[in-house]
Amino acid sequence: MYSLIFRTVFVPMDAERAHRVSFTGLRALDRIPGLRVAATRVFGRGTSDPVEVIGLPFPNRLGLAAGFDKNAAGVRALALLGFGHVEVGTLTAHSQPGNPRPRLFRLLDHRAIVNRMGFNNDGARKASFNLRTARARIDRMPAHRRPVIGVNIGKTKVVDAARAAEDYRTSAEILAPLADYLVINVSSPNTPGLRDLQSTRALEPIIRAVREAAAEAVETPRSTLGHVPLLVKIAPDLSDEDVIDIAELALRLGVDGLITTNTTVDRGVLDGRDRARAEAEAGGISGEPLADRSFEVLRLVKRRVGDGMTVISVGGIADERDVRARLAAGADLVQVYSGLIYGGPFWVGRMLRRLRR
Repeated sequence: MYSLIFRTVFVPMDAERAHRVSFTGLRALDRIPGLRVAATRVFGRGTSDPVEVIGLPFPNRLGLAAGFDKNAAGVRALALLGFGHVEVGTLTAHSQPGNPRPRLFRLLDHRAIVNRMGFNNDGARKASFNLRTARARIDRMPAHRRPVIGVNIGKTKVVDAARAAEDYRTSAEILAPLADYLVINVSSPNTPGLRDLQSTRALEPIIRAVREAAAEAVETPRSTLGHVPLLVKIAPDLSDEDVIDIAELALRLGVDGLITTNTTVDRGVLDGRDRARAEAEAGGISGEPLADRSFEVLRLVKRRVGDGMTVISVGGIADERDVRARLAAGADLVQVYSGLIYGGPFWVGRMLRRLRR
């Protein structure tokens, strides 16, 4: 049924508009108590499989990657689908409109997406009000269904690289008190110069600034680690040597985890009509074509860090077999994004129930 609706209603629609319409509908469902309860029973049935990671109680190991709920406008609504955690953002210290539209495109043959959104968001200060509302709403949920809230922060586009650490610090000061964990995003391909911050020389002061800001802003963290857990999200397009360098830097600085990986700019992962379409549009590719490289980076990182830090795997998750493979390769948690777009609202619960079986 969802496949039919997707093909007949959403595919003819601009991709960004389709996202807005569907997300608005889900949030409307969440605001009606009777429908919210019914949705929880239908979508979230059998999704509880609790685990503790980074000192936090996750209802299960499957979460929603950053990019879907940029301004923390629908955390509880997304939790209805069965997610164990929802990562909001990417948020920047200052509001920004992102890149000109159109900036989101479907690659139907590969069940993939190209986006060049450019960190469009309302800014950290305004998003903090949404996060307060989100926290109040999820606190009214049964304890075993409450999602962990991650907050993904990036660099404001107009801030030059020399001031990047202070820009990240500002976001952390505002958002750390409302986050279960923080993520430093230096790996989106859609903000000019952002990926240059993945060099260990540029990344170290950012990590230190965010960690210091979070420690100053949060006296009583939710994590049993005793601080707000800090993770770094890296790109799949790094060389293997650079991946290892970042892993070693993260270990040395006491970072709590790495997220592997963001979207790719490599058009070689596509063929046919989708490749021609992607070559005509700038932006990063997410979805099933990313699976192989994302898995490779996961294994590279795990070989270097072992059990020394948490690793969250994201990129190319198509079904429960992919989730199982990432967990078997050492991922502590798994995130999805494009799979939800193509799989629909029942997809998350179905995967989690199959995983438990």
